[in-house]
Amino acid sequence: MTPVIESEEHKALRSAVAALGKRYGRDYLTRTIAEGKHLTELWSEAGKLGYLGVNLPEQYGGGGGGITDLSIVLEELGAAGSPLLMLVVSPAICGTVISRFGTEEQKRTWLPGLADGTRIMAFGITEPDAGSNSHRITTTARKDGADWLLTGRKVFISGVDMADAVLIVGRTEDARTGRLKPCLFIVPTDAEGFHKNPIDMELKAAEKQFELVLDDVRLPADALVGDEDAGLLQLFAGLNPERIMTAAFAIGMGRHALGKAVEYARDRTVWKAPIGAHQAIAHPLAQAHIDLELARLMMQKAAHLYDAGDDIGAGEAANMAKYAAGEACVKAVDQAVHTLGGNGLTREFGLASLITAARVARIAPVSREMILNYVSHQTLGLPKSY
Repeated sequence: MTPVIESEEHKALRSAVAALGKRYGRDYLTRTIAEGKHLTELWSEAGKLGYLGVNLPEQYGGGGGGITDLSIVLEELGAAGSPLLMLVVSPAICGTVISRFGTEEQKRTWLPGLADGTRIMAFGITEPDAGSNSHRITTTARKDGADWLLTGRKVFISGVDMADAVLIVGRTEDARTGRLKPCLFIVPTDAEGFHKNPIDMELKAAEKQFELVLDDVRLPADALVGDEDAGLLQLFAGLNPERIMTAAFAIGMGRHALGKAVEYARDRTVWKAPIGAHQAIAHPLAQAHIDLELARLMMQKAAHLYDAGDDIGAGEAANMAKYAAGEACVKAVDQAVHTLGGNGLTREFGLASLITAARVARIAPVSREMILNYVSHQTLGLPKSY
């Protein structure tokens, strides 16, 4: 089965999740944000139905699928207007890293809860002076007897107020070389020395952003995930799903905006025919649809490569999918708002808020410029300027 043709199981999953999303929709999301609450009802129901853990191993309560399955869940919820951002973080990044590299005890402790939604993990990599450059991360862990002491700062960490723990990217000292190397630690959010400060964002979302301050947070030896000498490999095992899921998030958002615009263009009549009959309206919407479909193909390719264990191929495809989806999403949202004219800026149609939200897909978790750097260096073999 090629990635271009979805299996019957994936088609059924897409249909079922779309039905769930339709029951909640954009109104539920905007109402929840206005009330300052979390998307608890949708998250809980999605967990009970098995959608949150479709990518996690069956022996730990998951669905036994892969990132291909989870990307379908996020895309369809987004297309319905009620995406769950923490799907990118909790089961996709943290669940994947723990299921691939965690100890048996870590798997038993975390994966069942991540699968059914009763436990949530956040992911902490970004720092004020390093961004997502893992080579410049200054959060460090040092040995203190059998324990670790973790110190540093993180910024733009999503959903910490919802999370039971944060998977923190830190650095430890290599005993042989003295150089710092990346490592991953499970840090409970109630640990002594763990401080979270909300970041005042112009973008309103159900998932809040936080700065973290880690002040000599004491962790047991088993807080370390995987092999201390393979931290970079383990880190990228989580970052590839992050990019794939961000693409799904963007594609779902773009589809939602495009659907609103198409519906409006079919019904809105100013002269004799609906405005959608005019090529100046129809063609840009058709182009937006094409761009979203092309981005989805690359996302599917990336997901299939990742699920097949091709981390190198998945890395290239995941970056390109995230780039393509971010661009397609911004264009789709912009054209949707433009199609509705003044109505596109009203609260009634709910598109104006997507203008800012769509930009996130270009910026996070890695900017489009860094993706172009990746492709130019890794794929095309061009020299670096930095």
